[in-house]
Amino acid sequence: MTTGPVDDVPDQDFSLDDVRREGLLAAPGAPTVDHDGAGRVELAFTVEDAGGAPAAKRTVRVPPGVTVFDSASWNGIAIDSTCGGHGTCHKCKVRVEGSTPITRHDVRTFSRDQLDDGWRLACLVQATRDLAVDVPPLTTRPKAATVGVGRQVILRPAVQKRYVELAEPDLSDQRPDLGRLLGAIDDLELTAGLPVLRRLPSVLRGADFKVTAVIVDEELIDVEPGDTTEQRYAIAFDLGTTTVVATLLDVALGVPVAVASMLNKQQPFGGDVITRISATMLDPDTLPRLQQAATATLAELAQQVCSDGDVDPGQVYEVAVAGNATMVALALGIDPEPLGVAPFVMFTDQPPTILAADLGLGLHPQARAYFFPALGAYVGGDIVAGMLATGMDRDKRTRLFIDVGTNCEIVVSNGDRLVCTAAPAGPAFEGGAIRCGMRAADGAIEVIRLGETVELGVIGDVPPKGLCGSGLVDAVAELVRVGLLDGSGRFVPEEQAAEIAPDLADRLTRIGDERVFVLHRPQPDSAPEDCVVLSQRDVRELQFAKAAISTGWTLLLEELGVEHLDVQQVLMAGSFGSYISPASAVRIGLVPKLPVLRIVSAGNVAGEGAKMALLSVRERTGAAALLKEVTYVELSDRADFNDRFVDQLGF
Repeated sequence: MTTGPVDDVPDQDFSLDDVRREGLLAAPGAPTVDHDGAGRVELAFTVEDAGGAPAAKRTVRVPPGVTVFDSASWNGIAIDSTCGGHGTCHKCKVRVEGSTPITRHDVRTFSRDQLDDGWRLACLVQATRDLAVDVPPLTTRPKAATVGVGRQVILRPAVQKRYVELAEPDLSDQRPDLGRLLGAIDDLELTAGLPVLRRLPSVLRGADFKVTAVIVDEELIDVEPGDTTEQRYAIAFDLGTTTVVATLLDVALGVPVAVASMLNKQQPFGGDVITRISATMLDPDTLPRLQQAATATLAELAQQVCSDGDVDPGQVYEVAVAGNATMVALALGIDPEPLGVAPFVMFTDQPPTILAADLGLGLHPQARAYFFPALGAYVGGDIVAGMLATGMDRDKRTRLFIDVGTNCEIVVSNGDRLVCTAAPAGPAFEGGAIRCGMRAADGAIEVIRLGETVELGVIGDVPPKGLCGSGLVDAVAELVRVGLLDGSGRFVPEEQAAEIAPDLADRLTRIGDERVFVLHRPQPDSAPEDCVVLSQRDVRELQFAKAAISTGWTLLLEELGVEHLDVQQVLMAGSFGSYISPASAVRIGLVPKLPVLRIVSAGNVAGEGAKMALLSVRERTGAAALLKEVTYVELSDRADFNDRFVDQLGF
């Protein structure tokens, strides 16, 4: 194939505006400030703290033309985003002092007063001169499920402690120190590495040969003076794309001691795994930054649960990590690109057990980190952990397991066979791509009921700021119920709305050319732009997400030859699944049309599976066995997927 010169392309058929990438170049119509590309510009960031602490100030110098968002990310300053700075999520809101060009995306995001006050989307502001930038507080601890459905296990942790009192050596007993110790623990065939050998002589003699051997699996990892058998701990991590949950366990008793959660520090690189994979493909330097963000998240949570539980981090000897394949790859510093392009290949389905220190965790120096095996590039270790916790392979009932998130994983069991798949739901359930969307934090509307008035349930009992995933589902389900949304997902005409729901009809209005439904007015006379609204585009985003999910479970049910009425239990897993209304999920078709009592909010089952793996080595064997028992179904290979997807779009 030959390519003609650029001059051969007619001017009227080509425009740079048609091919520029929003967020990397200025949006069409946005004026720019010329510069010669030399030197540096200075950005003075003021970062507000959500907890009320004094604002942090940071000044950075970057090449001219770099966006404010990229300037912040490069320097470890977190600005909210779910698209990774590509100009599509409208979340990276900052206030810039001084005259700055306004893009059409800014106009859609901010009111006139806000624009006049300097509010802009950080990914569309190019730093062509020195700027002062105010960054709103980032919600680092969104509302998240920290516990979930689990099973009782036989307590047999990999971490063991043996207290021994040894005979002191003399001229008639010159056995080596290690042999003397291992001889007292003759029911195990233990190995010992150099770190424990370095400590052994001094610890034995300093403790008069009365010591506790610390064992993980079949390895002696430490020798502690005296009897410390009651102090042995482990941490279970649910390494989610959005939220990470850590649970500190007393493995001697088999009980949780402390639990904490926080936003994954990788969030500024994008709200879903595809965006983060793309970021590493566009810039090789992004991979180490993503790895550092993941390990920093794990380390901060580990420190918090140890502090909350009043436990010495040096007494934590093991961690278990349940995460999807991309999150695990990024945490280990492994290139995730093969996961993001066909044929979607994992680096391994059974990650190795490593030292927790290699994850940047400040625990016992020889603490181990166990990773769950994965079924596929998009059905990872978190789903294996969830299946383990819920006993999907042990129950003879027909059950449907749905982990709802940016990427939705679905598992169906008929008592004999297990099949699974992944459906690309998109960021709608996390508040991404939703006009007034936000994470499940204070100010997020999470419950909506429509009648003569609009009743709202708001997280934190504060004035509404936006709409989280469960609120989005409720809003659409309620509008369908009262008739203001038709079966195709379109708002009904104003005249029809006035007849169907006269008390609500005045809330159906427009912002520009787009129809919206007003959920909350700060003031009775507030303009729609200043209200919390549900837009027609938001409804479409939810339709696409729920169609992908319902197509997934429909095809899996067909794979097993069962009807949706045969499903005896639906498990809604993950943080979103914990808070969604079963009735609303049924009404919009997110789950099969079944009695709501069959739909169970399973909570953080990935975290529960991680706990089980720490409390019983038998459960780890069960997790590995699932790789052979579960059949993965690739939806993209199905010739009928697109037709079935379209069939599921309606309400």
